[in-house]
Amino acid sequence: MNILVINGPNLNMLGIREPALYGTGTYAALCEKITAYCAQKGVAVSFYQSNHEGCLIDRIQESYSDGTDGIVINPAAYTHTSIALLDAVKAVGIPTVEVHISKVEEREDFRQVSYIRQACIATITGKGFDGYLEAIDTLMEKKL
Repeated sequence: MNILVINGPNLNMLGIREPALYGTGTYAALCEKITAYCAQKGVAVSFYQSNHEGCLIDRIQESYSDGTDGIVINPAAYTHTSIALLDAVKAVGIPTVEVHISKVEEREDFRQVSYIRQACIATITGKGFDGYLEAIDTLMEKKL
C-alpha cells in the first residue's frame, strides 16, 4: 500500500505557528512520526507540502498515475476556500481522508465549511499529529 500525505499552507511552520493550537512539534517531527508508524504497518508513505494551491492540485493529479493507493490531506486554510482541491480529489478517485490538527469545529465560524470533505471517506480533527495515524488506519481498513 502506498499512501501520500499532503499538507497545505503554513504547515511547514509547525512548532512556530500558534503552538497553543497546533502544539510545539515541527513539520519534520510530524513526518518522522508518520514514517515510523507506516514502517511498523508495512505501508509506503510519501509527503508533499506546499503553500500554493496549484502545486497541491498538481500533486493530487500526479497521484492518479504514480501508484498512490490512498491520500491523507490536511488542506489547512484551503479547506474553507478551495473548490479546486475538492475537484482534484474527486477527479483522481483515490480514497482520501481529511485531517486537521486542531478541532476546527470549535474554532471561527468560517472554519466550519469544508469543501474537500465532500470527496473524503472520513474526516479527523483535533487529535494533533495522531490524527494522521488514525487517517492511515482508516485507509488501511478500507483495504485499498
